[in-house]
Amino acid sequence: MSSNLKKVVVATLLVGLVLMGGFAYYVYTNIFVKNTAFNNGEAHVYIATGANFNDVLEQIEPLVDNIDSFIAVAKRKGYPANIKAGHYIIKQGMNNNDIINTIRSTNIPILVKFNNQERLENLAGHLANQMEPDSITFLNAFKDSEFLQNAGFTEENALGMFIPNTYEVYWNTSALQFRDRMLKEYNAFWTHERNTKAQSVGLSRDQVMALAAIVQKETAKVDERPRVAGVYLNRLKAGMLLQADPTVIYAKKKVEKDFDQTIKRVLYADLEIDSPFNTYKYTGVPPGPIAMPDISAIDAVLNPESHHYFYFVADVTNFGYHKFAKTLAQHNANKAEYVRWISQNGVQR
Repeated sequence: MSSNLKKVVVATLLVGLVLMGGFAYYVYTNIFVKNTAFNNGEAHVYIATGANFNDVLEQIEPLVDNIDSFIAVAKRKGYPANIKAGHYIIKQGMNNNDIINTIRSTNIPILVKFNNQERLENLAGHLANQMEPDSITFLNAFKDSEFLQNAGFTEENALGMFIPNTYEVYWNTSALQFRDRMLKEYNAFWTHERNTKAQSVGLSRDQVMALAAIVQKETAKVDERPRVAGVYLNRLKAGMLLQADPTVIYAKKKVEKDFDQTIKRVLYADLEIDSPFNTYKYTGVPPGPIAMPDISAIDAVLNPESHHYFYFVADVTNFGYHKFAKTLAQHNANKAEYVRWISQNGVQR
């Protein structure tokens, strides 16, 4: 081999080594070097349905040291054409390769919680703060007439389908998927035992939910709920009006189309409000729940305390609890004590 040829071979090898070294450096610095810019242990990324690459970059840029290297690796891995909606967790110290693999294939479920919602509208807004669909989309799904008919609900009692709890769902779960999931949870909640107990107290599922909502509104004390439930069941058996103040408050809000008002005291004029939810005017259980009852209130109706009480009023000597009475005379004495207390303390509306 001539000396000139040797020089060419050596030069070619050196150039190759330089290029290989440069490529290796590029690969190392762009793919395998840490590229996170946050101090917390992890960062949450929420990629919306239909998002494009620029939408993703808006969320990623504040989280990385070098957005250009991220873009280069993302394009090399074909990510811009394979964006997946969802909730992703980026760990501190991840490199570009880790980040892209994560947001492409590791959709992490979230925990959705709800309770004490007064209407479907409130529930829809509450869920919209935790999941991708907006409140209108949720509400339309909840009120869909075909769904309600097939599921055996109406708009007035559909709130009872949602059992308050903590549920694991994907952030980008659609409103329809979430609604269908809640129907499955509702049917699972109504076990053979609960159905049997509902029959034993003479109520349908919907009536149990409606009465449970009243019980929950009447007392925040879980240990008192079976006793309050027993009072209302005694009234139903005796053919009495339920005469539950929370139903009057709900009727007033519904008739006046103002659920933002705060009502601390029911007036005699309110008892005349013409609404099927007004249990001072209409017999039986209301056509739907006046709020979302939690499981303790539902089970209180299904497992009521057996007693002979027909009346109760707030106990001003043991706040949060109530005084119970078997006779109207005894109740009127308890009520007089309560009225004196609220008058002395200036409780108005």
